[in-house]
Amino acid sequence: MNAIEFFSGECQVAVVGAGHAGIEAALAAARMGADTILFTLSLESLGNMPCNPSIGGTGKGHLVYEIDALGGEMGKASDATSLQSRMLNLGKGPAVHSLRHQSDRRAYHHYMKTCCEETANLRLIQAEICEIRPIPEGYAVVTRFGARYHVGQVVVSAGTYLNSNIVVGDVSYSAGPDHSSPATFLTASLENMGIVFRRFKTGTPPRIHAGSIDFSRCEVQYGDEDPRAFSFYTDKTAFSEKEQKCCFVTYTNENTHQIIRDNIHRSPLYSGAIKSTGPRYCPSIEDKVMRFPDKTRHQLFLEPMGQNTREIYVQGLSSSLPEDVQNQVIRSIAGLENAQVMRTAYAIEYDCIDPTQLKATLEFKDHPGLFGAGQFNGTSGYEEAACQGLVAGINAALNCFGKDPLLLTRQSSYIGTLIDDLVTKGTNEPYRMMTSRCEYRLILRQDNADRRLIEEGRRVGLIDDTRYEKKKKLFSLIDSEIRRAENTFFSPTDALNEILKQQESQPVTGGVRLADLLRRPGISYEILVPVDENRPDYPAEVFERAEIEIKYAGYIKRQLAQAEQMQKLENRMIPADIDYHSIQGLRLEARQKLSAMKPESIGRASRISGVSPADITVLMIYLNMNER
Repeated sequence: MNAIEFFSGECQVAVVGAGHAGIEAALAAARMGADTILFTLSLESLGNMPCNPSIGGTGKGHLVYEIDALGGEMGKASDATSLQSRMLNLGKGPAVHSLRHQSDRRAYHHYMKTCCEETANLRLIQAEICEIRPIPEGYAVVTRFGARYHVGQVVVSAGTYLNSNIVVGDVSYSAGPDHSSPATFLTASLENMGIVFRRFKTGTPPRIHAGSIDFSRCEVQYGDEDPRAFSFYTDKTAFSEKEQKCCFVTYTNENTHQIIRDNIHRSPLYSGAIKSTGPRYCPSIEDKVMRFPDKTRHQLFLEPMGQNTREIYVQGLSSSLPEDVQNQVIRSIAGLENAQVMRTAYAIEYDCIDPTQLKATLEFKDHPGLFGAGQFNGTSGYEEAACQGLVAGINAALNCFGKDPLLLTRQSSYIGTLIDDLVTKGTNEPYRMMTSRCEYRLILRQDNADRRLIEEGRRVGLIDDTRYEKKKKLFSLIDSEIRRAENTFFSPTDALNEILKQQESQPVTGGVRLADLLRRPGISYEILVPVDENRPDYPAEVFERAEIEIKYAGYIKRQLAQAEQMQKLENRMIPADIDYHSIQGLRLEARQKLSAMKPESIGRASRISGVSPADITVLMIYLNMNER
């Protein structure tokens, strides 16, 4: 960069990149009272959804509920721009129920842009940040035009823009998502500070004109009859009355797979043109065909991009095959025989960091006041990005005011699990949140995200008094209903036994508690309405949440005990200046790993690959001796 620098101003928090991570970081910091600037390469790409136009889904829905519980914006934006609402995994237990909204891509962008423009303490500036360098008062953030801002804290949320490269077949060129301008200087600046980078890849499917699709050959996928909102702030009645658009399902076939096999040598994934690592859980269609040769078809979802566009997103068909091959593949699929492709699928390679360089606050261990968030940290997905942005923005603001940081643990949240996975284990591929990653998922459900995290949201200043009091009242009603269920007895009447018979449940011969009935398979509050004469007039949400707590009380109790035991290890802090090489009894590998990772607690140290339980015992003995 050769522009002549000039001083352009200062602020307390600068956020670099205005994707889903950057938006949450900037809004949180500004709302907490920090003078904040949000820099973006293009105001038109703020809050963009270059891949799937949806919010939530399996595991991801939990993150959105937690963002809302802490005072973030994503849930509200999703509700305001939702085209379809579906609760996934309803055939399974409540621990893995996950809400998903199909979103209006442009409306989401406009919502978030307006929100940023109207937030006090927040300036929105279109500029490419080319350099970040330490200065005595914090950091100098320099734009491509030479404007220099002096800032106290910096959150880097550059997404997939750093040295990004789009690849389609044998065509490769420098570009960001949606063929936008890439960020070409910032990686080198951060590398000069000693920050370690790696190269990841992601991809997008094609977009097709709805008028060229024969939807009669596809399966219809309706939204839920009782659509759910993510945010507490959303008017639930108005949301339930919103018109929902349909999605559709179709499938690849053997002809599709043969076209791909015949042209696999032209795929940059298999020719060696792409050397970066892609997401394991969202593979391209050519990857799926080659990795699962016995599978005769793969499911594809045809999803609307918005209320006022005819573009249809083909979820499940991401690809970097040449355009002519993509067209053959698309037109071999039922319903897409005459498809008019509006946007060709592409792969995109980009720079991201090794997240083990970060603390649990998402602040760099070796660079106080510098934070990383989102795909910059090696994750994939809008929801994973947004929750990191929220945590980074909160902690940047707390740093400004000299307050204790926000530290979310595996025992408290999916967000805590995600961050712990990143900073403790690292990732060698784009990280995606899934319910299976969370060992405490029975106590970390969507329905209780508010109860788990609202105190933290209030502590940092993002939950107002009105919301807090309403939530406390709701929690009180739930507790009251659980007590009523445990202390209400039903006589063995004909009416009750008839209900039980209809549900193929054993009849009762003596008095039975309401709670014990609810613990039976297939028995719910709704089914028992005819015999539950003293049922109070509470909102439906109270009974839904009370029923979950009652049905799974024994399992929840055991998992709470496990979480409490682990929390003791999380609370056992390790001095920042500890010399692991001087501790007798630690294996060499453990010394090296602990010295490199610098875990803040025994709990985090215990999850580092290469550190054994025996090493943790030695470390505990050493800490105890030093304390004495």
